[in-house]
Amino acid sequence: MKTLKYYLNKAYQGGWAIGQFNFSDFSELKAIVNAAAKLKSPIILGTSEGESGFFGLEEAVVMRDFLRKKTGLPIFLNLDHGKSLEYLKNAIDVGYDMVHFDGSKLPLEDLPASATQKALQAGNISISKKVVAYAKWRGVIVEGEVGRIGTDASRVYQEKFEIKEEYLTKPDEAIEYVKKTGVNLLAISIGTFHGIDAMGESPHIRLDRLKEIREKINIPLVLHGGSGTPENDIKESVKLGISKININTEIRKAFAQTLLQDLQKGEIVPYKFLPGAMEAVSKVVEDKISLFGSMNGV
Repeated sequence: MKTLKYYLNKAYQGGWAIGQFNFSDFSELKAIVNAAAKLKSPIILGTSEGESGFFGLEEAVVMRDFLRKKTGLPIFLNLDHGKSLEYLKNAIDVGYDMVHFDGSKLPLEDLPASATQKALQAGNISISKKVVAYAKWRGVIVEGEVGRIGTDASRVYQEKFEIKEEYLTKPDEAIEYVKKTGVNLLAISIGTFHGIDAMGESPHIRLDRLKEIREKINIPLVLHGGSGTPENDIKESVKLGISKININTEIRKAFAQTLLQDLQKGEIVPYKFLPGAMEAVSKVVEDKISLFGSMNGV
């Protein structure tokens, strides 16, 4: 089977994007893979530190291997938003294909010790370099991040829903980060929001900022916060060079809402109440694969 790096470059060169779909239990996982098999699409399975802590790092690797063999699909596994160097190393050691180091809340460069901060504060670049060095000799690729994806703390309500300018990725910082760290792909903050806003607002992608970054960065770019983002924005971002898009909240929402409805009917047998939730997840994933243009991409 060809590597994840091959498929990311194929997406980058071909003007489409690979979807990363997060899971935390086997029902979600199976539903995601069923959708990919139906549309013959490569996929990345994502687990955050919390999700992998619940499911198990080694268990996730075993299930990836089993599902690869069963389906023949290019199925890859990524540790999403890893913040601990030791946890990232653990994921690399047990066999993850890829790890994402999220140093977005750190200063870009190391900060010297001060009266209040007795020890040097390691920056995003220096820790990322350690992750890249550790991953390289194990054949694992690394996703870095510059800028902060939208959160509750970064919202600004004006005439429309927007993310604060200060949280967006600055092109010059992205260039410096990529040159100094050697990451394989870069997650950027271009206006999207983790989750789906409670007020029902949909964040718009700052396509102008994406163009600026794309002109200066020649590695695959990643869009986080894909759930709830307007479809036209997604299509335009892919045309402009986004090669990987992360989806989590829409999967969780589809699974939980459908499961809750079925449980309220009084059914207590798991193999009878889980299929509906799985079908709902598969539908979300099928729609995203079609939107990203990765169908028949194996």
